Amino acid sequence: MSGAVEGDYYQSIEEFFVSRRGDPLLLSTADWTLIDRWRRQGIPLRIVLRGVADALDGHAHSWGRQRKVGSLRYCAASVAEARERWTRALCLGQDEGLEPAAALAALAAALETAMLGPDSARVAAAIARDLRSFQPGSDGVPALEPWLASREKELVAALASEAGEASARQVESEVGRTLASYRDRMPERVFARLVEEGLARRWLSSRGLPRLSLALL
Repeated sequence: MSGAVEGDYYQSIEEFFVSRRGDPLLLSTADWTLIDRWRRQGIPLRIVLRGVADALDGHAHSWGRQRKVGSLRYCAASVAEARERWTRALCLGQDEGLEPAAALAALAAALETAMLGPDSARVAAAIARDLRSFQPGSDGVPALEPWLASREKELVAALASEAGEASARQVESEVGRTLASYRDRMPERVFARLVEEGLARRWLSSRGLPRLSLALL
């Protein structure tokens, strides 16, 4: 999902689940919150979809297959299992979709070469240094995701501050319009996080920078 717009992670999971289920279904507040948790845990979209597919394939061959799966929560255990397999593959260097060292090096290089103001350049340089020294532990790359999210907020705040209050208000308005269709479909807390991600993408892309998230690669 490199370069994906905010909301794609959520929408892709919704559409995949509904299409595999076989008939229209509105996701519940709990379902949207579950997707949001997967996103914050740094689980790549392809791993979530793999887990959802495993759960629905298993249901299709179970005694209860005549009964429709009523919630995305039915797939939670299978997604957790898919995440465990992915984490083990990362630790063994066997994951086909992500080379952690190369991905972190690419993020660091982007931060080091971006045209930034003094405050954001200082933040970016510190993040790049830490990325280049990162050594995956037993938890692998997923343990890095919360740290990346925290540092991204720091960098975005510096970019917005350098741009000035008027520019910040304009970007907030543009992002709000872009995501308006999600407002009535998601819980308020999940929508607020989506807006936050939209702002982050907008500020970072304005300087040619990617999102600081391996879950979106």
